[in-house]
Amino acid sequence: MLKNYFKLAWRNIVKDRQFTVLNLVGLSTGLACAILIFLWVKDELSVDKFNRNDKQLYQVMNNITTPNGVETIENTQGLLASALASEMPEVAYAASVVPSTWFSNKGLVSFKDKQLRTGTQFVSKDYFNIFSCDFVSGEKSQLFSAKNTTALSEELALKLFNTTDVVGKSVEWNQEGFNGSYSIIGVFKKFPSNATIQFDALFNYDLFLEKNPKLLNWGNSDPNTYLLLREGTKIEQFNKKIRSFIKSKNDKSTATLLAQRFSDKYLYNHYENGLVSGGRIEYVNLFSGIAIFIIIIACINFMNLSTAKALKRVKEVGVQKVMGASRRLLVFQYMGESLLMAFLSLFIAVLIIAILLPAFRQITGKDFISLPLNSSFIFSIIGITSITGLIAGSYPALYLSRFKPAQVLKGKLKNSLSESLVRKGLVVFQFAISVILIVSVLVIYKQMKLIQTTNLGYSRDHVLYFEKGGKLSDNKDDYKEGGKYEKDLETFIQAVKGLPGVVNASNFRHNITNRHGGTTDVSWQGKTADNEIAFTDIAAGYDFIETLGIKLKAGRTYSKEFGLEKSKVVFNEAAVASMGIKDPVGKIVNIWGEEKEIIGVTENFHFESLYENIKPCFFDFSLNQRASKIMVRIKAGTKNSTIGKLEKFYKEYTGEPIDLKFLDDDYQALYASEQRVAVLSRYFAGIAIIISCLGLFGLAAFTAQKRQKEIGIRKVVGASVANVMAILSVDFLKLVIVALLIAVPISWWIANQWLQGFAYRTEIGADVFALTVVSVLAITLFTISFQTIKAALANPVKSLRTE
Repeated sequence: MLKNYFKLAWRNIVKDRQFTVLNLVGLSTGLACAILIFLWVKDELSVDKFNRNDKQLYQVMNNITTPNGVETIENTQGLLASALASEMPEVAYAASVVPSTWFSNKGLVSFKDKQLRTGTQFVSKDYFNIFSCDFVSGEKSQLFSAKNTTALSEELALKLFNTTDVVGKSVEWNQEGFNGSYSIIGVFKKFPSNATIQFDALFNYDLFLEKNPKLLNWGNSDPNTYLLLREGTKIEQFNKKIRSFIKSKNDKSTATLLAQRFSDKYLYNHYENGLVSGGRIEYVNLFSGIAIFIIIIACINFMNLSTAKALKRVKEVGVQKVMGASRRLLVFQYMGESLLMAFLSLFIAVLIIAILLPAFRQITGKDFISLPLNSSFIFSIIGITSITGLIAGSYPALYLSRFKPAQVLKGKLKNSLSESLVRKGLVVFQFAISVILIVSVLVIYKQMKLIQTTNLGYSRDHVLYFEKGGKLSDNKDDYKEGGKYEKDLETFIQAVKGLPGVVNASNFRHNITNRHGGTTDVSWQGKTADNEIAFTDIAAGYDFIETLGIKLKAGRTYSKEFGLEKSKVVFNEAAVASMGIKDPVGKIVNIWGEEKEIIGVTENFHFESLYENIKPCFFDFSLNQRASKIMVRIKAGTKNSTIGKLEKFYKEYTGEPIDLKFLDDDYQALYASEQRVAVLSRYFAGIAIIISCLGLFGLAAFTAQKRQKEIGIRKVVGASVANVMAILSVDFLKLVIVALLIAVPISWWIANQWLQGFAYRTEIGADVFALTVVSVLAITLFTISFQTIKAALANPVKSLRTE
């Protein structure tokens, strides 16, 4: 019996090739999209889950009160980890970490004639008790035996030495004030590819503190702080306990602390008033929802096409019932056909995925996504396909099997109002989802366009930067005012300015496009106890403000005409407004215990992403290791030639290769997730619309078949082809208009919620909805045109003879 059902199912699939192809296209495309999204979601949910102590591993976030509200940052006070470990019994271990992202450029590690750029990380002594960092050779604890020690990744050791047996050997390392020779104490395995923390060399955090003594002051912040809490610790109670911990160390501070599970931070990285308020998890939920909706749309498409095809099979149903077939057996047969179609679609979907996977990896930025051929994945996919087949075939099976044989064989079939409403309701649902996706795509596009065109307060075009090295390497004995280092650096910068194609150059430090951290250790005349402000500081030399193209509001910038200006400071407008200083130029402020004169005020500029409001900021003049990178603006149209000259000059001057970065690339990296969401949403919206159109095509075919006698009569009494097309099209346009009325307010709410995450956001104007309406109506008319034209052109004599 099962064999016979399979034969019947296969014959019916092969018999009507047009409907079979349409069904296969809809289901296979829907399954392929759903599986690709499933792979992406699975990877997102696994990020940072690699630590053996994952459940107890927390990162401390720093809540800074600003004039625009509470800002939550990763950067914490330099002494925080050791203080929490000694004073909080809930803390088993605590570690301070300066991540590789703290440095704008990778460090240069060299051994003999081999030189490699690599990410580095400073860690304190309890780091290995918190993170699962396994060593291939050497002893972890030896990293903290001296300040000039390092541990290398297995990959880096093999590149430099062709072996991992390197304990006791030394490497040279050059990076932002940490140049020198370091003894290798061990080799470790790198974290997995889905870890957000990646590095190739580890160094002693005590060395970082030595080079940055300001971090011994509780008013400054830079490193990240990680905790391993003891089992049984209730995080809500612990957060209440540490909330005012900084206040106990610095009574002037308004900063508060928040401990967040480390592996949650990747997905929950947005904060509001010092509390977690979402983040990338919203994209995970969004695309999970899209996957479900695409599958539902594909199932609806199958239902509509199968229902349209059903009229050709009603007599088959009548004969089967006369021969004794029960409704249960008929349902089983038609559900079997649906399942067979679903698994054929799965086979095609797997082929589609195999073809699209390389492009999907590139779009998502996940190079290691693949089809996992394990039992868990296989059973999951089989389950999804089976459910899809059952859902898709449920309505056609129940629809066909309910017919009474006498009515079928006499041709006396009537469509109930409920059946008509179900089919139309399914089409409305399909197009409502399509409308929501179209609006979302348009809003995302407008926001991305805003991001690209917003005036940042500086010009990021044609600006590149790099770290100093070689002869410019730092020797702390040369850092005294007017010392050898400053003279060498100034000589180098002047030589760079003289290169053909170079407009301007300066030295600086910190990340210009995404600068976090800073200080509250700023005081001024008239400052009140409740006016504690978190300032972002940017170390900069002569001509830095001019090189970036930041405009002055008042006063002047740093200039050689006035000599070394270490006792001077330049604020932005936001800082002056926050301090409440009128006519600030010439006023004296105290920063890090030193008196400085305000010589200028710049217009506000964005040194963070557009998710954030512009914050108080000041430029701290520096020609030492605090400003150890060089920024260069080049002439438009001379990129290749100027970079070639710069690379050659740097190599000759320092003896090392240059590692260039473009400011615009850093800016684009801030919105990598949004750009990927924009691309993915366009693809998935397009696929959902195509599948919806297949369903509409099926309903149009069904309607044309049902109304062929009516059409024949209308043509006999004088109706034109255009009249008939209009009559058939109006019904479908009504359905689409209903879908628009339902979907437009929903899509506005969804888009508005997404935009709330940006401090600077586009407007959801009428143009978005006008374009959506026109697009959907045009798509509808195009989709049904084939069936309506075919029906309108049909010979009325044949239509009236049809039984």
